[in-house]
Amino acid sequence: MTSRIGLIKTGTTHPRLRCIFGDFESWFQDSVSHGHFTTYDVAGGEKPPAIQDCDGFIITGSPAMVTEQLPWSENLKPWIQHVVEAKRPLLAVCYGHQLLAEALGGEAGWHPKGREIGTVSVKLTEAGKQDQLLSGLPETFLAQVTHAQSALALPPGATLLASNQYEPHQAYRVGERAWGVQFHPEFTADIMRGYIFEAYEKLLAAQIPVKKLLAGVTHADANQHLIQRFVDLCE
Repeated sequence: MTSRIGLIKTGTTHPRLRCIFGDFESWFQDSVSHGHFTTYDVAGGEKPPAIQDCDGFIITGSPAMVTEQLPWSENLKPWIQHVVEAKRPLLAVCYGHQLLAEALGGEAGWHPKGREIGTVSVKLTEAGKQDQLLSGLPETFLAQVTHAQSALALPPGATLLASNQYEPHQAYRVGERAWGVQFHPEFTADIMRGYIFEAYEKLLAAQIPVKKLLAGVTHADANQHLIQRFVDLCE
């Protein structure tokens, strides 16, 4: 049986990256060997699907900020609440991770240390080591990240699954079947380098060493494995 995954698209990538690598939906689909993805471009005006139409859902990252409270983003919050209440599998990535937190009573906002970008080391908590989605990762694993906002406060009752020194809320779970990850399991090393190049002027202005960031980009443990594992959990 092939899982039917609804991809909730909350934006689009940089035009140059899109010309080279395709857009968000391609990156998620390319990360799995099986699983059927249907894209719902909510940022472009589409409505999210009925819960029964899919076996599980993934919310993408976005160039938008949760604190902008854009109408399509605010309208997605009740749908997220419904998905979680129905115990339908949900994986919320970056922007989605922050929106999931806000929808369930947490808080999203600007990270006090500024942007985190590049290939970084992340450590599982004790709960993360036992989690059905993340337990296949090493205790300390590599992940691709780029974010300026964060889930500053997790929803009540959420279980923290992973963190690092820069970002205390790299991954969490609400209930048994809804996950938020701040990192990007759909990013390849080449896509990560592309994001660094796109942001180089802002990074240099913030005195962030771009050359060092690029040299540190490598294949991440979280790439591919995590999305395929989520798809398998939806079967």
